[in-house]
Amino acid sequence: MISTNLYMIMLGCTPKGRITEQHDIFFGIGTTLQDLIPDMYTFWPEAEQQIHIDAWQKVTQVEDFSIKVIPKAQAKEKTYQLFFINLGGYQPGQFEEFHHKLLIVATSKSEAIKKAKQTHFYQNFSFKGAVSHIDDQYGVAIDEIYDIEEILSDKFKKEYTLNIIPGNQPPDEVHIGYLKMNKINF
Repeated sequence: MISTNLYMIMLGCTPKGRITEQHDIFFGIGTTLQDLIPDMYTFWPEAEQQIHIDAWQKVTQVEDFSIKVIPKAQAKEKTYQLFFINLGGYQPGQFEEFHHKLLIVATSKSEAIKKAKQTHFYQNFSFKGAVSHIDDQYGVAIDEIYDIEEILSDKFKKEYTLNIIPGNQPPDEVHIGYLKMNKINF
């Protein structure tokens, strides 16, 4: 049986007028990665379809929770939410802002923040004068944490919802490496 899944995809592009590659994270729902190509182009119109994928994964397991995509009509009252957090941090002498992307299951944004502060990245990618932060802030800020269901495109929100339940499955496979859009056939 073909299943519908949530996908987390790191898109890369060097937009016109820029000198370094830039990235953004796209969340979409589909049966294959190939199904999502038009949605990725719609998500980043300034890239003028000159995007590629640098990393991707099906999101079916986060921490000790099973993540399933179900039809909106089957929605149940939610206990848990799935959050995306983009931490930014620094290392002494490095001309770089390092980033760490997290998926966290929590009952609230404040609980998700507490979990983010416990990560190795948060505790080790800061030094006096350059505190680790959720991007665009000097400290952990609630508005820089995204409930995945809130940032999905309207197309996906109208049709699907996430069912998050305790369940211990193998971790999701993370696919890392440059992938041209015209090479996606899965």
